[in-house]
Amino acid sequence: MTYYGSKDLAAAFRTVRENTIKIAEEIPESQYSFKPAPETRTIAQTLAHIAVSAGFQAHVHGTKITDMKTVNFMELFQKFSAEEAKPRTKAELIAFLKEEGDRFASFLEGLPEPFLAEQVTMPPGAQPATRIRFEMLMSVKEHEMHHRGQLMTMQRMIGQVPHLTRRMQERMAQMQASQQPQEARR
Repeated sequence: MTYYGSKDLAAAFRTVRENTIKIAEEIPESQYSFKPAPETRTIAQTLAHIAVSAGFQAHVHGTKITDMKTVNFMELFQKFSAEEAKPRTKAELIAFLKEEGDRFASFLEGLPEPFLAEQVTMPPGAQPATRIRFEMLMSVKEHEMHHRGQLMTMQRMIGQVPHLTRRMQERMAQMQASQQPQEARR
């Protein structure tokens, strides 16, 4: 028995996706074409990339692939790249993030514990040579958090304070306010 199963994995992924969607909602559509540097994704492109990227792991584990040598990476890359490149409005991107997030979280919830523990053989030259399905599925959340960090930096660059930063600042202010009466009594 593990302490972190498919329902926990799905719940954690949903939390990450909700925070990504909050960022997408807060950034004005007029800023969706913002690009922090040449050769990088715009805000819109980053959001589209996040939305499609869970599809790779859903394909691998949904089709129960046990040896990554059997995956046609170029075909999948072309498929996901084409979906990522479709022009979308802010509302369409947010809906896309929600739909794909719900689809992946629902997929995760239904995975049995023995399946999560299975080994998958990586392509030649990959280190480690095998990985556990659970770890591979966890990487979707990690990948999204990486790109969400980029989005939060872009928010700062366009003059916004990210919502998670604002929440932390509010908590700190409340803690400081609750300490002041005690210090005044001393």
